[in-house]
Amino acid sequence: MAGFFPLFFKQYWAADLSASESTFMLGSLNAFASLVVVILAPLLGAIADKGSSRKRFLLYFACMGVVMTGSLFLVAAGGWWLALTLYVLAVIGFSSGNVFYDALLVEVVDEADVDRVSAFGFSLGYLGGGILFAVNVLMTLNPDWFGLADTASAVKASFLMVAIWWALFSVPVMLFVPEPGGGTSSDLSAGIKAGIGQLRETLSKLTQLRQAWIFLLAYWLYIDGVDTIVRMAVDYGLALGFDSNGLIVALLITQFVGFPAAIVFGQLAERWGAKQCIYLAIGVYLVIILWAYQMNQVWEFYMLATAIGLVQGGIQALSRSYYIRLIPKDKPAEFFGFYNMLGKFAAVFGPMLMGGVSLATGNPRLSILSVAVLFVAGALLLKCVDEEAGKADALRFEG
Repeated sequence: MAGFFPLFFKQYWAADLSASESTFMLGSLNAFASLVVVILAPLLGAIADKGSSRKRFLLYFACMGVVMTGSLFLVAAGGWWLALTLYVLAVIGFSSGNVFYDALLVEVVDEADVDRVSAFGFSLGYLGGGILFAVNVLMTLNPDWFGLADTASAVKASFLMVAIWWALFSVPVMLFVPEPGGGTSSDLSAGIKAGIGQLRETLSKLTQLRQAWIFLLAYWLYIDGVDTIVRMAVDYGLALGFDSNGLIVALLITQFVGFPAAIVFGQLAERWGAKQCIYLAIGVYLVIILWAYQMNQVWEFYMLATAIGLVQGGIQALSRSYYIRLIPKDKPAEFFGFYNMLGKFAAVFGPMLMGGVSLATGNPRLSILSVAVLFVAGALLLKCVDEEAGKADALRFEG
């Protein structure tokens, strides 16, 4: 979805739109999907915790993402509105499901190991995604090897394969990951009512958890920069006139570099602390943005893809594990609802900022430069977080 969708959208589904128009549409719909998650995430987390039904909600949203992603296989050339609609629903399914996936981490690991395990989870995600992506890239470069008519058929088949892969690897968490209190949920209407009441209580607690709140604001800003680069990198490369095959290879590099790099970040966090490693990742992203602003050769895009792979999984994994330290451990889905809410609420502005700057100026280089503001502001707020004070506050609200 980060690689093939923006490329295929620009060249196949929205071929009749200008480059600036398609960038604006993709950015706007990404923002809309994020806004929906902003509204849903805290309420869903409260409902799931109240009824001990995190796995059930994870299954619902995984199924939603699987079906919508697989349905892209059926969209014909020129059907850009239908493609965007399915894309938005798939993003909502994926992002909402992550609320419950993240919350389950609290149940399977102790605090002493949370950085390492969180990083290992992201590293395996990069490896698994990279393996499938490598097969799909090979399909698009040599469609005849797979009995496919052309590159377009190969890309559409890739969306279907992603859906199957997603469904297959959702099975282990459903069967083998424990959820204390599972199966005690009441009917849906009672769960929603209880969840709304619990949401009010959680919001009240969160406003008193000063360190967690400051961290969420910092995360809101810098993770927006991360997500915007992930979602808009291929579109940016196309706008600079780079060959689409080269951009896909660059994304493949990011996947496989991300596998060992995320593990390394988990090990570094055990030595230096998660917060210092997040600063390191933000610094690398600022260098990446400055380089991207002036790059002219496709080999530079490869180098930037490598650099992104070195830090992307690390900043995602350590943000999650750092946040776990600042919240009560007895209602993780509720607090991860707010975590995902602010992360996605930030993503309302990032793609819109990049797409709006590109449309207003006609200069895609300025659009990528604007993302640096998000990283700088996030780093400054993160500096204000006191981890020990945050742990003490969280303990007061447990039980």
